[in-house]
Amino acid sequence: MLENVKLLRGHNGGRTLQVILDTLKDLGYKTEFRVFNALDFGLPQKRERIWIVGFKDDVLMEWPCGKIPMIPLKELLEKKVDPKHYASEYIRQKRLAVMKPSKEPTIWHENKAGNISALPYSCALRAGASYNYLLVNGERRLTPREMLRLQGFPECFKIACSDYQTRKQAGNSLPVNVAKAVLSQVFSALEWGNVEYPRTFEREACFLETEEIAYETPKTKNR
Repeated sequence: MLENVKLLRGHNGGRTLQVILDTLKDLGYKTEFRVFNALDFGLPQKRERIWIVGFKDDVLMEWPCGKIPMIPLKELLEKKVDPKHYASEYIRQKRLAVMKPSKEPTIWHENKAGNISALPYSCALRAGASYNYLLVNGERRLTPREMLRLQGFPECFKIACSDYQTRKQAGNSLPVNVAKAVLSQVFSALEWGNVEYPRTFEREACFLETEEIAYETPKTKNR
């Protein structure tokens, strides 16, 4: 099963996942994992991540299938944006030299090789990415609220820190829609009904979403 996980980058990726699964097994959990894309759960963000669920006892769980229509990008973008979010004139002209805006809003992504693509959804948000990694229509960066929306956070979620910190939070977060779908199946398998996040959850099941597991487990004395 591990060889089918295309998300893992580098020769250490599969080994890192195996270490996680082996550790959970040593702790007494029976685990399964799936790769889910936020695009399949209604969010306009291509975010493929590994989700691991483990139970102490033999529990039969049905994984969510996704297939939820994507929310159009234009519905998540703010209409009035502070000028501070706009890229420099140099960056904007550089983008326009290789790509032209379309009628519908798109998010322009520049990879490490300098290639630019314009998509009706966002590539995966990253906490440590360049400010110009993703540009709406090739001219401005995503606002903190837009990044939270791409991760499925509700409008009532309060932004109580700087733009930089919110950007890091959004980049390190998991898609709320995917988490809700998986947790719903976990609760159903445990016959918890419509209870939301029971306090007993941590004692009976473990639940993980891995971000980019293409690195070795840090060698520290106290892990």
